Amino acid sequence: MLSPDVTPEPEGHRLSLAEHLGELRSRLLRCTLAVLVLGILGLVFSRPIFGALMRPVLEALPPGQRSLIYTSGIEELNVLMKVGLYAGIFLSTPVILWQLWGFVSPGLYPTERRYAAPFVALGSLAFLAGAAFCYFVLLPTMFRFLLTGESAPVQARVEQAQAREAEVLRLVSLGAFDRAAEQATVTQTALHASGDGQVAGDGAQQASGTVDRQARFQALGRLFDAMHAALGPSGAAALRKAMDRRMTALDALQTGHDSAADAAMEESAALVAGAAGAQGGEVARVWALERAVASGQHQLAAEAWTRPLLTMSEQLSLVLLLLLALGIIFELPLVMALLAALGIVKSRFLMRYQRHAIVVCLIVAAIITPTGDAVNLMLMAGPMIACYELGVLAAWLIERRKTRNAAETALTPVG
Repeated sequence: MLSPDVTPEPEGHRLSLAEHLGELRSRLLRCTLAVLVLGILGLVFSRPIFGALMRPVLEALPPGQRSLIYTSGIEELNVLMKVGLYAGIFLSTPVILWQLWGFVSPGLYPTERRYAAPFVALGSLAFLAGAAFCYFVLLPTMFRFLLTGESAPVQARVEQAQAREAEVLRLVSLGAFDRAAEQATVTQTALHASGDGQVAGDGAQQASGTVDRQARFQALGRLFDAMHAALGPSGAAALRKAMDRRMTALDALQTGHDSAADAAMEESAALVAGAAGAQGGEVARVWALERAVASGQHQLAAEAWTRPLLTMSEQLSLVLLLLLALGIIFELPLVMALLAALGIVKSRFLMRYQRHAIVVCLIVAAIITPTGDAVNLMLMAGPMIACYELGVLAAWLIERRKTRNAAETALTPVG
């Protein structure tokens, strides 16, 4: 890696204010051109980059809701252009650090100017490390807290039970009543397992709401169809009676007679089980699973009364803000070391106000972090405090080296 195009200034040479401003303008122009050129390159790959950036957001959503919306016809285009621009900023980090070093290097000793390559390399790596920490550690934890409500474990259990319920009914349609009953018992036990996501009840209680009754009515129809496929014409008479009671339940549901509907559905289910003859007990266990799944759907409907609708623009802005913030935070030790090398800050000053710096880090972390929980706050504040401590250590080491070099210079005889 080449060192920046800065030659040692003749001793006693000083730049005027206008010259400093001209130098700053030229270096800012170079940074802007680098961002624009690399931004155009990022625009070509903006869609896959956007998909990668949104992965922590989408993975925190329930499986059936993993999508983002846009609220205007040009929002998607604006989002992709924004992705390209920020990709240019990320890719031009070495160029920005290069120009920063070139601007401040006239204030350094000639022996210190050779650290240009380490400064650019370490600065780029620090920025990437901060962005990687944000992407792989902070964002998944934060979005799980923001988007995963109390109903998420219940929803996961109900969805798993519904998937297994479909297979149980297929076993019933094939006449494998023993295997169907065994799988029904296993599924019902998993649905009501203790711990997070527990679904209340065992499915044997009466229906407790419109969602519960509608779900039981539909489940009874699925069980009826499976039994009809299994028994064929031999069970037509028994199933016809069960169908009459199911139609009675439908009339009761439509007229608001809930108790009558519950009783008619249970009678219909009993007739369906009776059609299996000696294996009616196995079919009854399948019906118990159907009741349990219906109760789970009712509980889920009661708890999950809100769901997120996330826009592309808002989520991208949040993710990019956090990525840039963590990338800049990880640059803190390098910036502090540079300021110490220029003599702008002293390690004693940094150590004296260490407690104040920790408080400032906590405040900044609380402002940046969109969640209010302690875990995400510490995930943001912890790296900030650690970077500050590393900066203090780097400043102390630089001052110690400068003092030792000055002492050696003073002891070296002239001529």
